Amino acid sequence: MRIYMQTVAEQDKAPRYYQLNIQQDLIEGWTLVREWGKLGAGGRVKHDHFESLENALEACIKVRDVQLERGYQLMFTQGQELSA
Repeated sequence: MRIYMQTVAEQDKAPRYYQLNIQQDLIEGWTLVREWGKLGAGGRVKHDHFESLENALEACIKVRDVQLERGYQLMFTQGQELSA
């Protein structure tokens, strides 16, 4: 699962991005990888571990919804469909 969101570019500000990835790990769990920052610059990365895919998807939906409320626009989704 991968979701990529971005803000609209303003005159003197680079657009910001927010990317979410859900990956299966090697210890029978799932990791939600969140990456965000300004386009063209180094960003930040955070890894959250979950015991089940359902919990990882639920967390991913919550993060996605918060970022959409903050003005990010959904640019790309790959993988399983996420419902609100």
